[in-house]
Amino acid sequence: MKTTSRTWSRLVLGAVIVSSLAMSGCAYNSSSADVYSSSQAQREETVRMGTVDSVRAVKISSNNGQPSGLGAIGGGALGAVAGSAIGGGRGSILTGIVGGLAGAVAGNTIENSTAMRDGVEITVRLDNGDLRAITQSATGEIFRAGERVRLLSSGGVTRVTH
Repeated sequence: MKTTSRTWSRLVLGAVIVSSLAMSGCAYNSSSADVYSSSQAQREETVRMGTVDSVRAVKISSNNGQPSGLGAIGGGALGAVAGSAIGGGRGSILTGIVGGLAGAVAGNTIENSTAMRDGVEITVRLDNGDLRAITQSATGEIFRAGERVRLLSSGGVTRVTH
């Protein structure tokens, strides 16, 4: 059975759709002080008061720096199809391989960049003198040194709020 470029295009499109669905099905683990999971709702939290010592902008990786590989696979497949369309005969095989490698690198880079979001690291001096640092997603709530804040803690999760 001879494989046509139209068949390859359909295979790649299918791979891209499956990859997109798989990525969208991943659980959204928010580190925002404003987002609670259903299991965190209506649970008692310990409240401690303190003063902001310092705030610094950070990046939070939702994939913990470990890409799923779907970006590389999808990018590689698209790059291979695009590369094989260039040239003829053995030349299309070579350009398909080069296109696949370049696509895999690009897909991996895109996957890693989309997994990053803005966050803040807030260092708080508690009223008892202890110093705590909490990292959470940046939500637009602004924290400044010297401000009074609350630390809400439950089940190993601590949030900083005003």
